[in-house]
Amino acid sequence: MFSKILIANRGEIALRIIRACRELGVQTAVVYSTADKDAAYLKLADQAICIGDAPPAASYLNIPRIISAAEIADVQAIHPGYGFLAENAHFAEICRSCKIEFIGPPVKAMAAVGDKVECKKLAKKAKVPTVPGSEGAVDDERVALRIAEEIGYPVIIKAAAGGGGRGMRVAHNDVSLRAGFKQAQAEAENAFKNSTVYIEKYVEFGRHVEVQVLADAHGNALHLWERDCSMQRRHQKLVEESPSPALTQATREKLCESAVRLVKTAGYTNAGTVEYLVDKDQNFYILEVNARIQVEHPVTEQVTGMDLIKEQIRIASGEALPYKQKDIPQIGHAIECRINAEDPSRNFAPSPGLIEEFRPPGGPGVRLDSHAYAGYRIPPNYDSMIGKLIVHRKNRQDAIATMKRALGEFYISPTRTTIPLHLQIMDNEYFRSGDVDTGFVERVLLGK
Repeated sequence: MFSKILIANRGEIALRIIRACRELGVQTAVVYSTADKDAAYLKLADQAICIGDAPPAASYLNIPRIISAAEIADVQAIHPGYGFLAENAHFAEICRSCKIEFIGPPVKAMAAVGDKVECKKLAKKAKVPTVPGSEGAVDDERVALRIAEEIGYPVIIKAAAGGGGRGMRVAHNDVSLRAGFKQAQAEAENAFKNSTVYIEKYVEFGRHVEVQVLADAHGNALHLWERDCSMQRRHQKLVEESPSPALTQATREKLCESAVRLVKTAGYTNAGTVEYLVDKDQNFYILEVNARIQVEHPVTEQVTGMDLIKEQIRIASGEALPYKQKDIPQIGHAIECRINAEDPSRNFAPSPGLIEEFRPPGGPGVRLDSHAYAGYRIPPNYDSMIGKLIVHRKNRQDAIATMKRALGEFYISPTRTTIPLHLQIMDNEYFRSGDVDTGFVERVLLGK
C-alpha cells in the first residue's frame, strides 16, 4: 500500500479521495489553484500545494507543475480523479517515467479505449456489439455521405477523441450531414486538438446504460453491475440510477459480461466504465469506455457496498482483487442527482459566486458528496457541479420518494441550481414508470 498520494484534482472528487485515503491510513497531498485557495477540503489533506492561477491550463491541466508538486510532496502515486488529466495517456506515461504510479489503467490500454475508433476495433475482437457505421475514421464528406446511404438515416457524427457531447452531430438527411460533418470536425479540433470523426447509425429513443468494471494486474476482472444514465441534457448526465429500470435480467447479465470481456481484451486494469446504448428491443451497442472513476460512482457503491476509490488505490498498489463475481451484490435501488450551479429557467446559465445559505438534506438513505458550504464562493473557471445527492432504498419507488424529500430539504441561496429541475424529474410520470430515453429531458421536460 502507498504511504502518500497526490490528488491532482479539485472539488468534491478531491474531498472524496481524501476521505478514502484517511480510512486506508494513506497520507494525502492535494494541489489547488488560486481560485480554490479557500476550499475547506484543503485543510483535511496532510499537505496542500498551490500550482497556479485559476485557468485550468495554468493549474489543473499543467503537467509540469503537477509533477513538481508530486516530487516536492514526495508521493508514491497520483490520483487524477475525473476530468482534467484523468484520461490523458501522456500524463500517465510521464507519471510512471518519473517513478510515480498513476492510479488508473496502463498507458497502452488507456490510449486504445480512449480513441473511439480503436475502441470499436477492440469491441469487435471481444465480440461486443457495436453500432453499424464506418470501420474507422472518416475524413472526407463524400465518404460520410456514402456511409449514411448504406446504413440509412438518421446518423450521428462523433469525434474519435471526444466526450461530454462535444464533436457530436445528428443528421437526418444529406444537407444536415454536410453541415454537421464540418461542425463536428471543427468542434473536435477545438476541444481535443484532434479533428478525427467517424459515422454511426443513430439509435432513436435509446437508453444510456453503463457497466462499472474493476480489473487488477493479476488477471482478475469483474463487473459491479450497471447504471442507467438516460436522463441527459446535451449529452450531459443529470440523473443516474442502479439497477436500470429498463433491462431484463437476461439483458443485464449479457451486458455486464460483455464489459468484462472487453476490459480483458484491452489489457485494462483499475476502475473503468463501459458505456452502451440500449434500444427498445433490448439490443445493446457499445458507445465508449471511460478510463477513470466516474462522477456517478456513488450509485454503484450504494448497491454493492464497495468503496471504489479504495479499490482503485489497492489495485494501483499491486494488490489483487479479493472478490469473485459471485461476491458482488446488487442490493436495493440507488439514484443520484447532479446538483449544478446553473439556472434551468435561463437555459442553464452558470451561477457562480458566494453561497450565503447552504442547508444540506439528511435522514435515512441519503448521502451528499459535496465540497460546498455556506460561505463558499463558486469560481467561474470550472465545471458547475457543486454536489451529488444520492439516495439508496429497498426499491425504486422508495428511492424516488426519498430523493424527492431530500431535494425538497436541500436549500442553497442565492445560487441558482438544478434542484428545481430534479424535482420536476422526480414528479414526472414517464420517469417514475422508467419510460425515458436520452432525448427525453430536452424533448419533453424542456420542450426543445
